[in-house]
Amino acid sequence: MIRGWGDRRQRRSLRHPQENRLLWTCVAVTALTVFGTLDRAISEHSSQPLLVLLVPTLVFFARGQLYARQRVNGVRITERQFPEAYRMVVDAAHAFGLPKTPDAYVVLGNGRVNAFASGHGFRRYVAITSDLFEIGALRGDPDALRFVIGHEVGHIAAGHASFWRQVGVSIANLIPGLGSSLSRAQEYTADNHAHRFCPEGVHALRVLAAGKYLYDRVDFDDIADRAHTDQGFFVMLVNVLATHPVNTWRFAALKDRDRPGRIF
Repeated sequence: MIRGWGDRRQRRSLRHPQENRLLWTCVAVTALTVFGTLDRAISEHSSQPLLVLLVPTLVFFARGQLYARQRVNGVRITERQFPEAYRMVVDAAHAFGLPKTPDAYVVLGNGRVNAFASGHGFRRYVAITSDLFEIGALRGDPDALRFVIGHEVGHIAAGHASFWRQVGVSIANLIPGLGSSLSRAQEYTADNHAHRFCPEGVHALRVLAAGKYLYDRVDFDDIADRAHTDQGFFVMLVNVLATHPVNTWRFAALKDRDRPGRIF
C-alpha cells in the first residue's frame, strides 16, 4: 500500500499546471453570464432570463439520476464481490488522502470501454464499464485495472466531482473549446494520480487505441512518439473540441514525465 503522499503539497504537484487557470476562466464566464441575465431581467422587467438560475437545480437532478442509475443497474464492487478491485479502490482512496472510500460499480458496457467518476450529495463513486473491467478480471492484467481505478479516484481526490465545481463551469461547458479545455486538463491531472498510484499500469491506455482484445499488441511508445510527428491544424482542432486529450498527446505526457500534457 502506498503511504505518505496524500498531503496538500503532493496533491498540488499532481495537478496539471493549467487546470486552475482554466477552471477560474470557466467559473468567470458562468458568473458573468448569470449576472448578465439578472441585469437583463431587471432592466426588461422580465422573468424569462431568470431561468438561468435553475442551473444548480438541473445539475443536482442530473447527478442524482446518474448516481441512481449506477446503483440500480450496476454491480457494486465490495469485499465479497470483486474483492481484488475493491482493495484497489480502498488503496487509491487511502493513497490520495480521501476521508472516505468512494463507492465503485461495474456497469454494462455493451462494447464501450469507459470509466467515470462523479458524485451526489456527500457521496462519491466511480463506475467502470464491464468491457474495461474485464481487462483486470478476465485477461489477468491487474495493473491495468489498478491504473484505471487510480485515474477515476484521482478525479475525486482532485475535486472534479464536486457539485459546486460542476455548477460553476456548467455554462462555460456550452462554449465550444472552453469547457472541453478544462476537461482535458482534468484528464491529465487524473492521469498523474494514476501514474503515481500504479506506474506499472500505464499501458492500460492502449485500450483507448485498440480495444480490450488487441491492446496488449500495441506499441505504447510508438503512439507516444507520434505526438511529435502527427500535427497540424486539424489535429489541433480535434483536440480543442475534445473533452479528453488526443491519444498521441496523452501517451506522450505519460511517457515523458518531465513535461505536462499539452492542452492546446
